[in-house]
Parts: sequence; C-alpha cells; structure tokens
Amino acid sequence: MSSELIDLLNDAIAREIQVSIQYMWQHVRIYGFDHLAIADELKKIAIEEMKHAESIAERVDYLGGIPTTKPAEIRVGNKPEEMIEFDKEAEEGAIKLYRRIIEKAEGEKDYVTKKLFQDILADEEEHHNTFKGLLEK
Repeated sequence: MSSELIDLLNDAIAREIQVSIQYMWQHVRIYGFDHLAIADELKKIAIEEMKHAESIAERVDYLGGIPTTKPAEIRVGNKPEEMIEFDKEAEEGAIKLYRRIIEKAEGEKDYVTKKLFQDILADEEEHHNTFKGLLEK
C-alpha cells in the first residue's frame, strides 16, 4: 500500500477521534429543556465515530502503518447552534476526505479499504443530514 493512502487513513483517524471527543463534550455541555434530544443524539454519534476510528486504525495496522493517536482540532462551541454548525462542518470535511480515500483505494485495488470507507461514508452522510436538519429548525 502506498504511504499516501496510509497518510489519508491517519487523517481519517484524526478526524474520527476529534469528532468523537467534540460530540461527547457537546453532549455534556449542551443545556436547556429543548436540547435533551440533541444531547442524546450527540452521545450516540460520538460513540459511532469512536468505532469508526477503531476500524480505520485496525486497517492502518493491517496495512503496515502506525495509527495516529492525535485528534484533529476539536471545536466544542458555547451555544447549541454554534456547536451544531461546527459539527456540520466537521462532517462535510469527513465526507470530502472519505470520497478521496475511496477513489485512492480503488486506484490501488485495495477493495477492503474501499468498502470500509463506503460504509463509513454512509454514516457520515447521515450525521451530516442530522446536523443540517437541526440547523434548519
């Protein structure tokens, strides 16, 4: 496998660690009666993101790389709308990166990595849709 693909996968791990922490801290910090359901959703998504990080790290290890332990920049925010805007932007970045990884994996005939990221991409698009919907209300 190319070192470029390993680097891209480590970028993905950094993003997944970032959002798992970001969403969990937002889950803890979001306040107000109307935000109980949002807090639960943030917690659920944070757990999904950590599972993504684990799956990608296992793949990096299998491919002979060393999985990163450093998250991308964590942006929690102070108000619910700001938090969800940060989250929507994080998902948009992930979607763009994961499409690039899928193309790279396809080019390298790494069909396992391609499938892994197709599955994760579907989750990320769902998360993005959730955050986009919350901002529209």
